[in-house]
Amino acid sequence: MSDRQTKTDVILIGAGIMSATLGSLLKELVPDWEITVFEKLANAGEESSNEWNNAGTGHAALCELNYTNEKPDGSIDITKAININEQFQVSMQFWSYLVKSNLIRNPQEFIMPLPHMSMVQGEKNVEFLKKRYEALSNNPLFQGMEFSDNPEKLMEWIPLIMEGRPSNEAIAATKIDSGTDVNFGALTRMLFDHLKTKNVDIKYEHSVENMKRTSDGSWELKVKNLESGGVEHHTAKFVFIGGGGGSLHLLQKSGIPESKHIGGFPVSGIFMVCNNPEVVEQHHAKVYGKAKVGAPPMSVPHLDTRFIDNKKSLLFGPFAGFSPKFLKTGSMLDLVTSIKPNNLLTMLAAGAKEMTLTKYLIQQVMLSKEQRMEELREFIPNAKSEDWGLVVAGQRVQVIKDTEAGGKGTLQFGTEVISAADGSIAALLGASPGASTAVHVMLQVIKKCFPQYMNEWEAKIKEMIPSYGMSLMENPDLLKEIHTSTAETLGLASKELATVS
Repeated sequence: MSDRQTKTDVILIGAGIMSATLGSLLKELVPDWEITVFEKLANAGEESSNEWNNAGTGHAALCELNYTNEKPDGSIDITKAININEQFQVSMQFWSYLVKSNLIRNPQEFIMPLPHMSMVQGEKNVEFLKKRYEALSNNPLFQGMEFSDNPEKLMEWIPLIMEGRPSNEAIAATKIDSGTDVNFGALTRMLFDHLKTKNVDIKYEHSVENMKRTSDGSWELKVKNLESGGVEHHTAKFVFIGGGGGSLHLLQKSGIPESKHIGGFPVSGIFMVCNNPEVVEQHHAKVYGKAKVGAPPMSVPHLDTRFIDNKKSLLFGPFAGFSPKFLKTGSMLDLVTSIKPNNLLTMLAAGAKEMTLTKYLIQQVMLSKEQRMEELREFIPNAKSEDWGLVVAGQRVQVIKDTEAGGKGTLQFGTEVISAADGSIAALLGASPGASTAVHVMLQVIKKCFPQYMNEWEAKIKEMIPSYGMSLMENPDLLKEIHTSTAETLGLASKELATVS
């Protein structure tokens, strides 16, 4: 059995949220296609998708200040916020379709309603937040957002954060009740359980070692069975590389021209987790602050209520860290071996440009527990060291590439799909808002890699995602209808939501 050959229609590498989403979409569109999944680890959703390895924020740009920039003239650019919100709505519609069709059950195991808040300190920041609130609250996507700089009101919203603050401090927050906490680990496992019932062949403890084009344009993968040590060869017409930090190495092995001049920069995260249930009970929101100068956008400090294993938790972070590994379970040589002759200049240029980031990461790694507590106390003035422990989050590999805007070696923050010109292979690289926008991103992959089927598939896509191909912002009635129905199906409909939508 050491060298068997297997042919299939589609191969998905990595059993995370991206492969789970793409597999689930394809199974609805073409039920008879054969799909094989290879995952290095023993279970689905163990790396970036795992609930302890990401912030669980349903990223809808309701609270993340880095999605709304202040322009030189003082106005606020909300374009990115609108795009991310629209993309999250697409995810909600697909999840809702899966629940309605009984393909997955018990949505409360992966999604919970939770207010999303932004909080800032200092007069200049308060002014920015007020302008941001004015820019967003006129938009139908952000309806129901409230702003307050009144300490009494804030005491009602965020007692844990307000307790013990000097009364003369300039502080303000926005709050919107239609936010969510998403357990992407639970969702990933549910989707793979669903795919199993659809005859998808999921092979755990299988590592893809190499890949090459065959004469008929298919891809042949060399796969190692980590349990038996045997080597297998699998061929498919289409390959999707959704291996999180592991995707870059595999993309490089494909040798496609699109894989050249791309590098990766690993950043790890550490969260503080509260182990005192009394403190946990005093907070009920995701509260995002403003990133420090020189800090990367993914290290915006936030204090999050989370629902993990049917239990309410409280996490603060993330503190950035550095490890040369591309995956939590990766190798210390990942960064070095990702440097090739074709991306060396790109990587060096990024190194020179990102000195402040490098310095910031080194400082973060060196922080003591007490220094981390000091940062937490900017959020919770009365925080006690004994109530908080540390948990190491997942590795994120930020994409480095040459861009027109940024020139050589520009560090990209976000999620990126790289695919071959003929659509036979696609890879997902990058980080946040990743999981939240997985459905939108995978629909892009389908559109790019299967253009010949799009006309045939469109009706089914619209059944799954009623707003497909439309802007919800420009169709407020459809937005209202979708908001109401997804909230009901996913069990998010609360009294507050009823009034908002």
